[in-house]
Amino acid sequence: MVTRGNEPNEPNQSTGPSGSDDPRIYFAAERTFLAWIRTGLGLMGVGFAVSRFGLFLREMRASEVHAAVHATGLSEYSGVALVALGVIVNVTATIQHIRTVRDLRSGSWIAGRPSTNAVVLALLLAAVGAAMGAYLLYLH
Repeated sequence: MVTRGNEPNEPNQSTGPSGSDDPRIYFAAERTFLAWIRTGLGLMGVGFAVSRFGLFLREMRASEVHAAVHATGLSEYSGVALVALGVIVNVTATIQHIRTVRDLRSGSWIAGRPSTNAVVLALLLAAVGAAMGAYLLYLH
């Protein structure tokens, strides 16, 4: 059988390092980690805004009728929950990044494995979105 030397799975000096020695693999892991951090920070920011927006609406209503401002209710709880979810995402991303780098160094990393963290977060946010939609329909 004739080989050409530029097979995609064969290491070649002209294409640079391959496997766990390739710095591009570690850079990709770092970009993924930074994307998870950005997601966590976004969740915390939205949670803070949701929590404070409920307070803002209550203060506006109280200033119109000159009444005392009471607890902010559902927006405060949902805002705090989103902030907590952002913290959990960042901690989980840190742990997962450390595991991924360790697996890459040892050569035990398996390509094509789905991201459990992404799937769980997507399902959780879908459930929160559905609950918020149901709540908004209930208020209407």
